[in-house]
Amino acid sequence: MTTKRTFTMIKPDAVNNGHTGNVINDILAGGFKIIAMKYLQLTKEQAENFYGVHRERPFFNDLVTFMISGPIVAAILEKENAVEDFRTLIGATNPENAAEGTIRRKYAKSIDANAIHGSDSNENAAIESNFFFSSFERF
Repeated sequence: MTTKRTFTMIKPDAVNNGHTGNVINDILAGGFKIIAMKYLQLTKEQAENFYGVHRERPFFNDLVTFMISGPIVAAILEKENAVEDFRTLIGATNPENAAEGTIRRKYAKSIDANAIHGSDSNENAAIESNFFFSSFERF
């Protein structure tokens, strides 16, 4: 089953490098509607909880450190086939492998500083949205 909503987070590297407006424009140009958005600085505890699924991975501590290094922009997006279409719009995790014109190809610096997060499934889109936006519990 596909859903009409997905979650995204513009990461600290893209925010700090002044790409927030361009990323938002790309999202809108991709046919997505922004139904909720907030600008915030993650705490260490929030970053550890959000990325808890990776807790046992060797990159976990570096990921948390990166995610608390600056502000982020969290958003819930709406469009038919939202998760799959957004994954296409953002491109491969490694910007060197991302297709031309994708958000990561344009704004990411590396596989670690890859500019943007996009939910990888409908289930995770709901979980991640609810992590940041409690008023969307009925995702």
